[in-house]
Amino acid sequence: MSIFRRPDYTSETTQFIEQLKEKRPTLEAEQLAGRALLWEPKVDRSAQEEYREGRVAQNPYVYQTNNK
Repeated sequence: MSIFRRPDYTSETTQFIEQLKEKRPTLEAEQLAGRALLWEPKVDRSAQEEYREGRVAQNPYVYQTNNK
């Protein structure tokens, strides 16, 4: 054992989280499902392809009105 080793300490916050996980073992799975709903939307590939096909090329100088 090292002379510099400190006694094991867990903060109140850590203790609370550990107790919460013991009470609700499905908590992490619920959090991942909620994250997937908000931050990982399903991508419609056909709509993306249509957007790419409908894109109009931009002029080199955006504010120029005539195309001579």
